[in-house]
Amino acid sequence: MRARLFTEENRKWWTLGAVAFGLFMIMLDNTIVNVALPTIARDLQIGISELEWVVNGYALTFAVIMLTGGKLADMLGRRRIFIAGLAIFTLSSLACGLASGPEMLIGARIAQGVGAAFMNPATLSIITATFPPRQRGMAIGIWAGTAGMALAIGPLLGGVITQKIDWSWIFFVNVPVGILAIVVARLAIRESRDTSAEQRLDLPGLLASGIGLFALTYGLIEANTYGWTSTRLQS
Repeated sequence: MRARLFTEENRKWWTLGAVAFGLFMIMLDNTIVNVALPTIARDLQIGISELEWVVNGYALTFAVIMLTGGKLADMLGRRRIFIAGLAIFTLSSLACGLASGPEMLIGARIAQGVGAAFMNPATLSIITATFPPRQRGMAIGIWAGTAGMALAIGPLLGGVITQKIDWSWIFFVNVPVGILAIVVARLAIRESRDTSAEQRLDLPGLLASGIGLFALTYGLIEANTYGWTSTRLQS
């Protein structure tokens, strides 16, 4: 049964489906939370500054760790890092839904950002390694379209779930999707690495890029609150 399901022709489309699921969850969580913030604030008694970090903690961690995630995927295997990111993202989504206070929710959102940063660079690398040049453009188009669709429907889906069910389900919905994506990824995706050169972690470079991305992202996030000329941002 498995051999018939994962033929060479079918395997690449199952692979595309798995990475599309992962990418969909990453991008959906950039926007789905926004419309639920008033309900979250009321239920968990969260102040404005803490509420901002429910959103910003995810975005900041995602931006800072993404380069490291891509390098680890090239070194250790794209399938391995993609599945690791999926597992982190799925477990942290469960933790977000179960959060009973701001500390747990913000911490789980930061963990979601780590999982997303591991997954995102691996998705495009997996597609490039899986599809031949003649089909690669179509696969990348589906990949990009999935990201755009997730960003677009996030506020609508978040509003419906918050109004009709409960805000925690904007996170719980990631759990079955994540588990399904992990199963398909393990069965369908072939392991690949960057073998064009000897791979090693450039720790000083990754640290410098991480600090730079943190400073840039933090500045963009906090500029509206403190102003571009504030001492907090200039330092």
